[in-house]
Amino acid sequence: MRKGMLGFFVACVTALTLVLGGTALAADTIKLGVAGAHSGDLASYGLPTKRAAELVAKEFNAKGGVLGKKVEVLAEDDVCKPEVATNTAMKLISRGAHVVLGHICSGATKTALEIYNKEKIVVMSSSATNPELTQSGRYPLFFRTIASDDAQAKLDAEFAMNVLKVKKIAVLHDKGDYGKGLAEYAKKFIEESKKAQVVLYEGITPGAVDYSAVVQKIKQSGAEAVIYGGYHPEASSIVMQMRKKNMKTYFISDDGVKDDTFIKVAGRYAEGVYASGPKDTSKNPLAIAAIAAHKQEYKSDPGAFFLNGYAAAQALLNAIQKAKSTKGEAVAKALRTHAVDTPLGKIKFDKRGDAIGVGFSMYQVKNGVYVEVPTTAGAAKKR
Repeated sequence: MRKGMLGFFVACVTALTLVLGGTALAADTIKLGVAGAHSGDLASYGLPTKRAAELVAKEFNAKGGVLGKKVEVLAEDDVCKPEVATNTAMKLISRGAHVVLGHICSGATKTALEIYNKEKIVVMSSSATNPELTQSGRYPLFFRTIASDDAQAKLDAEFAMNVLKVKKIAVLHDKGDYGKGLAEYAKKFIEESKKAQVVLYEGITPGAVDYSAVVQKIKQSGAEAVIYGGYHPEASSIVMQMRKKNMKTYFISDDGVKDDTFIKVAGRYAEGVYASGPKDTSKNPLAIAAIAAHKQEYKSDPGAFFLNGYAAAQALLNAIQKAKSTKGEAVAKALRTHAVDTPLGKIKFDKRGDAIGVGFSMYQVKNGVYVEVPTTAGAAKKR
């Protein structure tokens, strides 16, 4: 859609509903938009955050809501695709979302932010880790409850070199904003350290049926470890093909793979795989309560980024309450000024929009589940 048409569309919606990004206090409810992959291969990332938002809204509503109004959750599916995210953002705007929890994938988030920016709507992601989203300065109303990929890539690279003690590393990515961004940082950290050599750096095609060509390149390169930037569908295929060829190469990936769906798909071949992910805060009393609420409401364990999504929903609604407004600038100021107790701990946000004190840990698949492992010398080396 052309820029002029988009402006006309939004103007019409504004006239018929409310002043978008303004105080919106005349609205009947506080509208919490939730955008992400709610269907498709990556729904296991998006649905936990959607459910977190629903639970937090229920919690706030039981205590009288926000600014004396009930919280209403508006959910829209972007399937984690940038080409869909624009339409998703426009739908949430047309429905009068005051703030948005989302998107899930970095590429979709980046595309959608161009739309939200124009309407001065605060957006907070539980999982979009591309550094540029906060570090470029282009998105002053964007926040996240997860650390950025430069920190994650450094952890992955240092784990490979300092804990696994490998000297030859293959770095792969899925060519997307998230996966390629992480891979570029990992490659940079490895080369700057001079402790190891990047013997293969290559992008793969997402959704391909056969990755035997790149698996063969890994084997021929002599790589002792693979660092992969991307999501679980492709990672599971690559790992399965590597193990079927009896390759003992370490496989290290990111929070796009640190998901139970990866283990379900890869099956026994998932054993020994490493993946970085958000720090384990499951012993935090608020995390215990949030997980229990999920089990009671949805009769299942929460999935990836649930606690990050829960914290994001709490932070957004708390900021509106503190600001006494849904105006973007006022909500953003409150997020940077007022700390809030969440399952991730007490958090507030720095001037860039990153949550202070949030970071990553390393996990390994052991007996069919991800288990946190030490990130200093002496960690387990099961392949």
